[in-house]
Amino acid sequence: MDTIVRSWVEGWVVSRGAAPPAAREWGWTIDVGRPDHVSRHVFGGVGEAVSETAVRKVADTVTGAGVQFKAFRDPAEVGGWLGDGWWIDPEPGWLMSVPLTASAPAPAVPDGYRLRTWTRGGVLRALVTAPDGSWAASGQIAPTGPTAVADMIEASPEHRRRGLGTLVMRTLQRGAADAGARTGVLAGTPDGRALYETLGWRTVAPLTSARRVKD
Repeated sequence: MDTIVRSWVEGWVVSRGAAPPAAREWGWTIDVGRPDHVSRHVFGGVGEAVSETAVRKVADTVTGAGVQFKAFRDPAEVGGWLGDGWWIDPEPGWLMSVPLTASAPAPAVPDGYRLRTWTRGGVLRALVTAPDGSWAASGQIAPTGPTAVADMIEASPEHRRRGLGTLVMRTLQRGAADAGARTGVLAGTPDGRALYETLGWRTVAPLTSARRVKD
């Protein structure tokens, strides 16, 4: 199994409060427990380590709607292996990582905005509110030993281009480093990737995301 993928799986389940990952010969199965996200299968390799044979075998075992599929290989390749009944996210994702340092300076909060952080269940959360008290941006990170997984990074369209995404990310990265993590890991969207790269994150592999939509 790829070390970074394993770290992402371990941190993601902590961040989302999901069940412990069940190891498979090809990766992990994770029970999530939501109607639209009952469970997910995550392949443990990246690139060519994710084989067509394994993908087809796993996909063929899934018949119930709401089961998700994650593989760190190009969707243009993996999508054709899943067969009927699968919705494939047209927006590619990316597995990314970054070194974390506890000496990082505290990020500046734009005038009028308020930053609040708290930790619950081992997950550090950051919330930025606008001058009127409404939600402007938020995110969370789950440290699990030497690595930490950033997750659910969002910013309001009404408050973008004001450095709030950077504020949230730097706050989370610094907090995770203070907790002892030395490597940050995340699965990001194309829009998120642009932000993360400006903060020093590097792309490890593309991500294919799919969901079973019919029995």
